[in-house]
Amino acid sequence: MSIEVTTRHMPGHEDIQAYAESRAAEIKDAFPGCEHVHVILDHEKHLFNAEIVIQASNHIRIEATESLDNMRASIDGAVDKAERQYRRLIDKVKDHHTAMKYEEKKRAHGEEA
Repeated sequence: MSIEVTTRHMPGHEDIQAYAESRAAEIKDAFPGCEHVHVILDHEKHLFNAEIVIQASNHIRIEATESLDNMRASIDGAVDKAERQYRRLIDKVKDHHTAMKYEEKKRAHGEEA
C-alpha cells in the first residue's frame, strides 16, 4: 500500500506530513483491502483543509474532507470520516451477503420467502 501526502498553498512542514502519514498508516492497519491513501493538506485564509482519498480493492473509492482552524484537528476529522464511510460500506456488503445466504437457505428447505 502506498501513502502519499500533498501540501498546497503552504510550506511543507515535515512534522505535519509525518503526522498525516501516521494517521494514514492507521487506516492501512484497520482495513487490509486498502491499496492507496492520498492525503491532501491545504491552507485557505484562516482555515486548514484536509482531504483523504482512499483507493481500495473492488473499485472502492472513498473521499472525506474536513476544514478547521487547526491542521492536526482537520487531519483527525478527515481520517475519522473516511474510516466511518469505509466501515459503513463494508457493513452494507456483509449484511447484503448474509441476507442472500439466509434467503437461499430458506428456499433450500422449501419455505416461502
